[in-house]
Amino acid sequence: MIRTVGKQWSVPRHADALERLEAALTDVPGAVLTGADGIGKSTLARQVAQRYAAAHPAATLRWVTATPTERAVPFGAFSHLVDLADIGKPAALLRAARRSLRADPEDLLIVDDANQLDALSATLTYQLALAGQTRMIVTARTDTAPPTIRALWDDAVLRRVDLETSDAAIDVGEFLADLPAPARDVLDHLAGQEPIPLADLEQLTSAEAVAEAERLGVAEIVDQGAEPMVFTAHPRFAEWALDALGDGGARRLRSRLLEPARRRARDHPSDRLRLAVLALDSDDPLPADRTVAAAGEALRLGDLPLAERLARSALQSTGSLDARLLLGHALAWQGRGRDADEVLSAVDPGVLSESELLAWALPRAANQFWMLGEPERATAFLNTTRTRLPAPADRVTLNALTATFAMNAGNPQRALQIAGEVLAAPEAGDTAVAWAASAASLSSARLGRLGDVEDFARRAAGAEHPGLLRFTVGLALITTLLMDDDAEGAERIAQQYTDFAELQQPGRAIGEVLLAEVRLARGDFAGAATLLGPASVTLDRTGYSWGPLSLMLSATALARLGELAEAAKVLSRAESRHGTKSALFAPELGIARAWRLAAGRDEHGAVAAARQAAGMAERSGQRAVAVLCWRDAALLGDGRALAPLQNLAAVVDCTAARAAVRAAQRDR
Repeated sequence: MIRTVGKQWSVPRHADALERLEAALTDVPGAVLTGADGIGKSTLARQVAQRYAAAHPAATLRWVTATPTERAVPFGAFSHLVDLADIGKPAALLRAARRSLRADPEDLLIVDDANQLDALSATLTYQLALAGQTRMIVTARTDTAPPTIRALWDDAVLRRVDLETSDAAIDVGEFLADLPAPARDVLDHLAGQEPIPLADLEQLTSAEAVAEAERLGVAEIVDQGAEPMVFTAHPRFAEWALDALGDGGARRLRSRLLEPARRRARDHPSDRLRLAVLALDSDDPLPADRTVAAAGEALRLGDLPLAERLARSALQSTGSLDARLLLGHALAWQGRGRDADEVLSAVDPGVLSESELLAWALPRAANQFWMLGEPERATAFLNTTRTRLPAPADRVTLNALTATFAMNAGNPQRALQIAGEVLAAPEAGDTAVAWAASAASLSSARLGRLGDVEDFARRAAGAEHPGLLRFTVGLALITTLLMDDDAEGAERIAQQYTDFAELQQPGRAIGEVLLAEVRLARGDFAGAATLLGPASVTLDRTGYSWGPLSLMLSATALARLGELAEAAKVLSRAESRHGTKSALFAPELGIARAWRLAAGRDEHGAVAAARQAAGMAERSGQRAVAVLCWRDAALLGDGRALAPLQNLAAVVDCTAARAAVRAAQRDR
């Protein structure tokens, strides 16, 4: 038998907060309970849930507890509730997760320690609260909560109930130092992996040890899914235990946890990634091929840091090309072009098969074009690679990337031509279709061929590709809707990209650029500037052409607000960052110059700059963009804008063109 030693952990009580929390549950979507660790948030949520269940016997209660180890796994905390058969794009996975969590308004979902959620789980929590289809209690620390969880109270999605800090009866370190050895052993295992199935933890320690740890308030047993799971009773317990174990002790302990984890792993993305992370932090790594597969799953889920970590581990152990390519993708999509180039340039192309050469050449050329800002080198590299790839399917894929290069380099007509040939080729695979259809959608929108955009966007959406191409399609759809004077529809599309489709950077910043584009069109210059400030800082650290575009739009928004000095500073940065890879957006740079001059009361200079922007748009065939440039020229006082607007309205059939003509006629 275990001899009891030490103190029992006590939790503060909060009668007033209990009443406020119950009041918040009288209607959907519920409340978010905030406060420091150890203050009693989980206990209070459990009390309210028990009382709610007693008052609503027909209601279904679902409980999610986030932990530090589960945070490393996409959908980790929700894995016992969500049914995900296939891995696809993050947005599609989120929709599937929401479908598997369908609930009645009377049901209750508790998300405990939400500040420890991974990005996808945090997004799912926000979506569920925003939809308001079921009641929710979310608990979180305010200082460490991710932006999506903070938005629950910042955006007033859930009613906030804040717990006041009170001193715990016993210091965490003092309490844990007095634990009996068996209970301490239970805690050590939970520090390595949390939660652990009760049956596994009893086998790893003993049933008596687990019972003693629960009695002392070290651990909690929660019925979750098909079997009871054991959690630590306080977020700082595992943190303290890990520090005491040290790196070597923690790795040895995780090695012990691997065998039961392997035995229980289901065919579920979260389980596979959880096992891969556990092995990565142990002395018993998975076979390299399984680590590579896990890195690929993390990449498709949009968890770029996890994909990088897994791929780097596999590369160090095997040096395989698959691991190297995954690592290159993960680094490049985080905007770390130099690091990606270092990884990819270590390959000797002379020893590669044709399929390997294609798989290596695509990310390397893309990285050269955008991240390194070397478009000429990237184009030459593609041309050289093409001579070594005689297979039609391979050449079609290279042509698809060439179409994207042509579009970004300011030649959307050429891009549309190449993309059309790719999409007509029966041998075009998913990668080729994704590149070509996304380039065709945005090129069509800017060329004024608005009726073609939706079909291209649909083809791009149907092709599996884990990169950031969806934002190119998003900009195409938004441009089309704005040209049709459907600002509400454009904002709805932009909001989807901002809130739900991507939370990890730089994806979220690109989504905010899309939303800012709509805010600018609606005359909400302050709202656009607020979005573009931090977005442009994030994107400036990458090589994406979204970076210069964000600065151009930011300069325009600031100038329209009359903030001359700040607009001039941002415009200077936009000019210095602009180059071949962002030449498609040269008209936007001209418009930013025009409004900056107007803010400085240089009316003649402003009109001249707007005319120059319109000329750039027309010379590159961007008729829809030319409409917007001439419209701004008219707003700036250009009496000669009417004729070009009338000419453009004859070939660009949209509401915006006709409205610009009418406005110019009135102002003559």
